[in-house]
Amino acid sequence: MKRIFQLVITLLCSVLVYSETPWPGAYDTQKYFPSLTGKRIGVVANHSSTIHQVHLVDTLLSAGFRVVKIFCPEHGFRGQAEAGEHVNSEIDVKTKLPIISLYGKHYKPTPADLKGIDVMILDLQDVGVRCYTYLSTLHYVMEACAEYKIPLILLDRPNPNGFYIDGPVLETRYRSFVGLHPVPLVYGMTIGEYAQMINGEGWLKNGIQCQLTIIPCREYHHQMKFTLDIAPSPNLRSMKAIYLYPSLVLFEGTPISVGRGTPEPFTCFGHPALDSGDFRFVPVKNSGNILPLYADTVCFGFNLENYTFPESDSYFTLQWIILAYNHFPNKASFFNRFFNYLAGNEKLRKQIEQGLSETEIRQSWQTDLEHFKKLRSRYLIYP
Repeated sequence: MKRIFQLVITLLCSVLVYSETPWPGAYDTQKYFPSLTGKRIGVVANHSSTIHQVHLVDTLLSAGFRVVKIFCPEHGFRGQAEAGEHVNSEIDVKTKLPIISLYGKHYKPTPADLKGIDVMILDLQDVGVRCYTYLSTLHYVMEACAEYKIPLILLDRPNPNGFYIDGPVLETRYRSFVGLHPVPLVYGMTIGEYAQMINGEGWLKNGIQCQLTIIPCREYHHQMKFTLDIAPSPNLRSMKAIYLYPSLVLFEGTPISVGRGTPEPFTCFGHPALDSGDFRFVPVKNSGNILPLYADTVCFGFNLENYTFPESDSYFTLQWIILAYNHFPNKASFFNRFFNYLAGNEKLRKQIEQGLSETEIRQSWQTDLEHFKKLRSRYLIYP
């Protein structure tokens, strides 16, 4: 029965991968199923880890494989926890498997967590922005697997913001869980390519190497624009929000709301005291936003749902954070300590405070971007 199921999945995937739509590595089961036979499997996954709308864990169990533990990143295994909310370890109601949180008491799997695991699988939908914490989860999983000599199979997924590279490069002094590596805010790589870079650049502790196997996407290239069929996290509910996220995430280091607690977060921004804009919104508690900023309070600002992205290569812009800063009534309290960690340096904050134009600010990171592009080219899987 197990063999029949595997054949069905393999045939289905081989028929569907030849399409104008990119297909995640998880769909290519014939490339990694053979490596799982007789193994005790750990899976790093969340709600986006699916094969044709069936969860990866369910697929593995149905095929007769022995999944023993699930590990989950920020937002939890079912993807319902809000940003920054600690996620508790628990038992999955459906499969009865233990779920170990990598966004709660610890970020890195412990020796006890890894006990009894022969091989680890990681399948997470990244969005191509440095401060999106799935990259940090990837780093610590790779490091733990390297230390305990557990092979890691990474099922690659296409990057919806993979068609450009932009923003300041992180300085080492601002390493944190929202940015561990010296890369631009938008880095133009899939999570599989990024994993190769972590290994290749010796970014794991003591330069150790993870035994990494990447199952690549099919029919994907970096200039491709496509639609994700599952929201990668609770507040990125549309492609518009995913495209706006690199620009609006910087507001998380300021008092400005990005619309958490509204029907379309990350497609607007505002503040109760902002003296600009013609849009009003009222954040309210909802799933994924237990206590949104300025809950039940009218915010004034801008609606970007109808914003038209430029025809230039980059969708990243500083125009909105510069605008909000210029119209904020108390500029001394506009930036908080978290902003420098999101930006990856303190220079960006100072440049905005000094009144530099977006063009002038952009020029200051071009040399770093050119250096990164050369580094990036060593690890690309896709054209």
